Amino acid sequence: NQFYQDGENKLDQTYKAAGVDIEAGEKTVDKIKGYAKSTFNKSVLADIGMFGAFYEPDFSGYEKPVLVSSVDGVGTKLKIAIEMDKHDTIGQDLVNHCVNDIAVCGAKPLFFLDYYATGKLNPDKAAEVIKGFSIACKENDCALIGGETAEMPGLYQADDFDVSGTIVGVVDKSKIIDGKRIQKGDLLVGFTSNGLHTNGYSLARKILLDKFKVTDQVDEINNVLGDELLKIHKSYLPLITSLKNSVDIKGLSHITGGGIVGNTSRIIPKGLNLYVHWGNWEMPAIFKLIQQTGKISNEEMRKVFNCGIGLIAVISKEQKIVTFQAAHDAHEHPLLIGEVI
Repeated sequence: NQFYQDGENKLDQTYKAAGVDIEAGEKTVDKIKGYAKSTFNKSVLADIGMFGAFYEPDFSGYEKPVLVSSVDGVGTKLKIAIEMDKHDTIGQDLVNHCVNDIAVCGAKPLFFLDYYATGKLNPDKAAEVIKGFSIACKENDCALIGGETAEMPGLYQADDFDVSGTIVGVVDKSKIIDGKRIQKGDLLVGFTSNGLHTNGYSLARKILLDKFKVTDQVDEINNVLGDELLKIHKSYLPLITSLKNSVDIKGLSHITGGGIVGNTSRIIPKGLNLYVHWGNWEMPAIFKLIQQTGKISNEEMRKVFNCGIGLIAVISKEQKIVTFQAAHDAHEHPLLIGEVI
């Protein structure tokens, strides 16, 4: 026994010298257990630390349940979080982004899995990121049932980290929202974003950080630049749930990389196009700052950023009044921003 124990101790020291701290990993797991457990519900069977996470869904209310999944990251928004030394919002960004991607298909989120990779594992910083996951999972009524924490010196700089997440949800096959019924004359109803969300940060950073520091108070946006850029990606699940309960929604589009036209075109049947009334809403100050500072064309702005619209619902003209009412019930301000031609 002593031989094996000595061997393990030497191995641990060698691994640490190579840049991987097993003890730091164990501390991280201890710190995040509580956050993950706080999201558990009766469907979660496995405790964190097992080789796999077990989820026993209740599909009793579904005729033909279909699982819907999505995986994503938050891009170079991470660089802003690192420079601001603020790590508790990035996890919320990721969960909400993933939730929106399946919610626009009509799905209800069930559980979420995360991946956290870094050059040198700092248990406190890692715990803050996972705390963000747990906050958003609770807000979206889904369980954080597992994940992976990887320390990879040589691949990442010591303070750098990356995150990705996978969401799994469920929708009744007959209630999948896929855009197939969209036709000429249908309306595009837009809902406001909370800033850049998680897209366009490589361009935003290139432009803004040449002129400002993340800690600068910027008059044009009436905020510290880093705080403005770290505004949390909005979850549209409550709104979509309200809409589904009272509106005949033909299609939903989550506006991410590719902008309003690029994303909404994915659900428009062949032979139809979008006509967007770009003047029907005012582009938020952060987008104006990016455009003016970088002298970016309207075309490029609309291709890269959400420009203030984070979700679009496609409805028939007859559904306009009930759609606006359902949106107001969900404390959202709907905007008529275009039509299908």
